[in-house]
Amino acid sequence: MAKAIKGKIFVVDHNIDTDQIIPAEYLTLVPSKPDEYEKLGSYAMVGLPDRYGKFVAEGAMKTDYPIIVAGENFGCGSSREHAPIALGAAGVQAVIAESYARIFFRNCTATGELYPWEAVERLCDRFETGHEVTIDFDNNQLINHTLGETYELKSLGEVGPVIDAGGIFAYARQTGMIPTKAG
Repeated sequence: MAKAIKGKIFVVDHNIDTDQIIPAEYLTLVPSKPDEYEKLGSYAMVGLPDRYGKFVAEGAMKTDYPIIVAGENFGCGSSREHAPIALGAAGVQAVIAESYARIFFRNCTATGELYPWEAVERLCDRFETGHEVTIDFDNNQLINHTLGETYELKSLGEVGPVIDAGGIFAYARQTGMIPTKAG
């Protein structure tokens, strides 16, 4: 069975930092508490400049955009795990960027919240928020249905199975690296 993510995209530029993804004032929310996890998602991307528009509609808990398309250095700034967790809580399944701050990429993998795809070419200047797309995992491609065009993505490589498992600890349990709790 082919794996894919379909939906509308939210487009941002370069150097979107963790303070824009989830401002420090919301870091008191504890993601392991279900109601606070959901609330964390409602604040995802509230630190962005107004020119981007609303990522999560006023009064909503989830975004209409399961995929973010970004420029270079997405997730720069602090090393907070709350950034990919907030995006995942908002309903984001993947980010496609030209490049990532390495700690953000690592936190996406460790938490298993979302897939950090890397674009082969600059897409943030070509795409617009609201375009309908499909990420084709089997072929490492992004299909922009609005433009009728297909773009290559770099392979997820070894991080794919870790994210599929739900993060580094779930993957370690699943593969026998660490024992599961006895019932």
